Amino acid sequence: MENDTLELQSSDFEEDRYARLRLIPWWDQERLKNATIMVVGAGAIGNELIKNLTLLGIGRILVYDMDAIESTNLTRSVLYRARDVGRYKAEVAAERAKEMNPDVKAKAFIANIIDDVGLGVFRRMNVVLGGLDNREARLSINQSCYKVDRPWIDGAIEALNGFARVFIPGQGACYECTMTETDWMLINKRKSCALLTHEQMAEGKIPTTPTSSSIIAGIQVQEMLKLLHADRNLPTLAGKGYVFNGLTHDSYVVESQCKEDCMSHDTYEKIVEKPWSVKTIALKDILAAIRSELGERAVLDFDRDISTRAKCSCGECKDLFAPVHKLKGYMLTCPKCGTQMTFDSIHSIKGEEDFLDKTPYDIGIPLLHIVGGRVGMNTIYYEFTADEAEIFEGL
Repeated sequence: MENDTLELQSSDFEEDRYARLRLIPWWDQERLKNATIMVVGAGAIGNELIKNLTLLGIGRILVYDMDAIESTNLTRSVLYRARDVGRYKAEVAAERAKEMNPDVKAKAFIANIIDDVGLGVFRRMNVVLGGLDNREARLSINQSCYKVDRPWIDGAIEALNGFARVFIPGQGACYECTMTETDWMLINKRKSCALLTHEQMAEGKIPTTPTSSSIIAGIQVQEMLKLLHADRNLPTLAGKGYVFNGLTHDSYVVESQCKEDCMSHDTYEKIVEKPWSVKTIALKDILAAIRSELGERAVLDFDRDISTRAKCSCGECKDLFAPVHKLKGYMLTCPKCGTQMTFDSIHSIKGEEDFLDKTPYDIGIPLLHIVGGRVGMNTIYYEFTADEAEIFEGL
């Protein structure tokens, strides 16, 4: 009888993998089950973020990363195996998450977070988690999250040290508030890694350890848990940063000053969901719909500069139709004479353009994005809500 009782108790425990978590007085497992979390970067920190989210039973995880797995990743990334070298990090990480916990739905996106992710995706997140080594990408995430009023948590590591910061619109400093002149200089030079010397970047050396990444990712996910239980009045690091010194095991919290004139503090006040897809509706039809609501003076605004056509002094012209940020040197090389071409760009559609039959997708606007309809200084924002099904398919 005693053995039967022990076996029954063991069986009951195995049926509920979250039993120990529910012992925490303020814990609500249903919130985690219903949560949607974005992880940007599937490297050392990203692996630990995804591992923790999976163990906790987060319902939906969107993993964004453009890179492939290299052999050096195997010393710092718990989700990758030697046989995975050459595969995309995001795909393997999402697969391993689903293997670890069948309750979790994870989806990989091989995409550039700066250009390829619509604001409507950010809008559907409970929290965004960053595991990046790139200032420009951090700034882009910061701006996107603020536009749609979503929190994000940044993590950074160097050797045995690390840093985790929580940014919540309206609650203290944002990422841009913390940036220095040096940060802006490095962004303008397009240097990607926030913690490396130029020589190390050139050699491809990344001084990180699995220990520091696990510590910082643990803090990030712990702060995420507190944000998901916001009504429990738990203290968070909003507008602050947790600094960890692995050499001495000192740690402390720093608070950054909120800059009132910060350009990232732009939140879209009114977002209208439209049954449009960036892949199917023409620019002229969007403009017509906006003008039917706002008047004939309305224009269609984008949150990015779009290159239209390149021109050469020799008379050669060619179409570009891509975000200016995506332009590469070879794209501006004249196919006729080989010299550098100049290009035109727009950030608004006024109705006089000769490419109004194109769709937003044709000119580089991502799925589930949000655009503005503006008359003077007054703007209403419109979401391409029909794209939601494609983004969240399988989740």
